[in-house]
Amino acid sequence: MRHVAVDIGASSGRHIVGEVVDGKIRLTEVYRFDNTLVEKNGHLCWDIDALAENVIQGLAAAHEQGLTPDTVGIDTWAVDYVLLDEEGKRIGDAVAYRDGRTEGIREELERTGAVTFAEHYERTGIQFQRFNTAYQLVAHKREHPEELERAKTFLMVPDYLGYVLTGEVANEYTNASTTALVDARTRTWDDELIARLGLPRAIFPPISEPGHELGRLAPAIRERVGFDCRVVLPATHDTGSAWLAVPASDPAAAYLSSGTWSLLGCENTEPLTGVASAQANFTNEGGAYGTYRYLKNIMGMWMVQSVRRELGPRDDGKLPSFDTLIDEAFAARGDFPVLDVDADRFLAPASMVEEVRAACREAGGPVPETPGELVRCIYDALAADYARTVIELGELTGTPRTCINIVGGGSQNRYMNQATANACGIPVFAGPTEGTALGNLMAQMIAAGEFADLSEARACVARSFDVRKIEPAR
Repeated sequence: MRHVAVDIGASSGRHIVGEVVDGKIRLTEVYRFDNTLVEKNGHLCWDIDALAENVIQGLAAAHEQGLTPDTVGIDTWAVDYVLLDEEGKRIGDAVAYRDGRTEGIREELERTGAVTFAEHYERTGIQFQRFNTAYQLVAHKREHPEELERAKTFLMVPDYLGYVLTGEVANEYTNASTTALVDARTRTWDDELIARLGLPRAIFPPISEPGHELGRLAPAIRERVGFDCRVVLPATHDTGSAWLAVPASDPAAAYLSSGTWSLLGCENTEPLTGVASAQANFTNEGGAYGTYRYLKNIMGMWMVQSVRRELGPRDDGKLPSFDTLIDEAFAARGDFPVLDVDADRFLAPASMVEEVRAACREAGGPVPETPGELVRCIYDALAADYARTVIELGELTGTPRTCINIVGGGSQNRYMNQATANACGIPVFAGPTEGTALGNLMAQMIAAGEFADLSEARACVARSFDVRKIEPAR
């Protein structure tokens, strides 16, 4: 059987065909496209129509290349959503989490007595992020109450793209959990919390677990792509999919999904929603197959991606490759201040380069000037943040972490891998690179009966892909 993972991140998306051949998983990329933020109606938004169009074109490309899938699954980032009206048409724009509309919403909810963050965390287990969906919806209602009044259906972004393909609606659990509107223990919508936030409960469709068959391609989509197949819900949150692909053999391992964001933590079978966990700002995102992703959100490669775009093309007219920037980071010299990469100032600055330099000046340290120095400063700050988080993770779970398994695009970063091992003082296992798409495919393969369960799928991953071990420098 063949399956397609549609894996969409904050800067790009791709379609990857997966199949089991001779006991190993084989991956073939068939389509890739850009994803960028756009300014619309005073907000930073996703071009959701372009995303939907690229999803369809990628499926057609798979068919044209002789790799027609039996199933397809879609994953994206978390927290963002769309609303549909009574006729199933989208209401308004798909506002992006980096937009500033949620500034001060948490404080407003506390001030009005709707809900304190302490109680919010105890109920949902979701860390405070300014852009949590709960805060986005409150901000949405404040600005456009008429849109919430018209709304018939709330869908997270990947679920909306699945709706475009099938005409069927469902909210998949791993992504729904990031809304901070789902009860951490029952894994269902928290009706009381939704009411206290003044949101319409009727717009939230039932929550479905990974492996649920959403439906078959709608007739108009079948005509465009040239075939029919089943649309299966993977862990639609990209981190949820990435963590499925971690081939960790040590139960005391830490997991790190490294991409635009760095998600560092472990896999639990019960949520941890106590005061210490809330104060440390760890989150209990829903995982597939009865698990929880207990982790901390760290800024990740967004800062380097932004610096790369901002510095622009070099003499050859092209942006420098990430490998070139990594080489320049290795060659850079200087003892730069350890920045707080999780500060709001780095979320969407007008100039990431100037923001990094300003933070270094404010800290009283040397200021990075060259691209290599800028990138090294960011990488070293990320590694230091990882080290603090690994210690906190051990303290909160009662299990000191013995190694870090890194999956995703960041697992290819030679500088970060070594800096992480050095800062944390434990070995790093890097790979597989295509963690998110691979986890997406694993859920489809389990649903199709090709693997009996997650354990069998992970065993296949371990024998299918190279994983590099990096020891701390002595």
